Amino acid sequence: MHYGQLLNEAIEVRRFAIVGHRAMSKGKLPLNDLAGGAGRMDVLIRAVMSSLLTSHGLRENVEVVLHLQGGPGPHRRLKFVGSELRGFHAEERSVAGLIAKVIREPLPAIGHWIERTPGLYDGGGSLSHTLMEWKDSATVRLDADAERLWNENSTVPMQSTPTEDSIAFLLSDDQPLDTDQGIPRSLGSTWLQGHHAIAICHFLLDEGVELNL
Repeated sequence: MHYGQLLNEAIEVRRFAIVGHRAMSKGKLPLNDLAGGAGRMDVLIRAVMSSLLTSHGLRENVEVVLHLQGGPGPHRRLKFVGSELRGFHAEERSVAGLIAKVIREPLPAIGHWIERTPGLYDGGGSLSHTLMEWKDSATVRLDADAERLWNENSTVPMQSTPTEDSIAFLLSDDQPLDTDQGIPRSLGSTWLQGHHAIAICHFLLDEGVELNL
């Protein structure tokens, strides 16, 4: 299925926008220092992997946009489309290698996506541009200090009934997400690591838990 089909067909799409405040947007990515010199790229890579991977495959109905805001130069966006990805493996260094190849390329214009490898697109822009592109999805900003994501009387169904609505989640790296966009919702009072939060979101959607939106 091509990306255009994914947008045009009436199917559930799960979207994750992950903001890397210090993540490199251009240059030679230091593969041996993803946590330091790369601007906590390790955090972003774990979030991408949790978004897209199951135990033995890829989630085809998932789209992830990484926002690389650490420079040098303007902000960059990398979009991973699950239905199109090829050569995507469950290993941090392998994913880092894909990102490294992209950020060595010239930055495309805002609003213009260039496919660098199958299912991995490169573009300029900010979180506001991503949200404009995702205006067909309900948008949730994950925040520990907010109402719970699930309804008060929700239960986990005995039989899995995946949620069919398109929904987008906004997450940050180890720094607070500086935006008031999206509906603020919590997964609990404890601040979780991003990849754990994403796994919980997938669980709620996979099982069809009634959400508080």
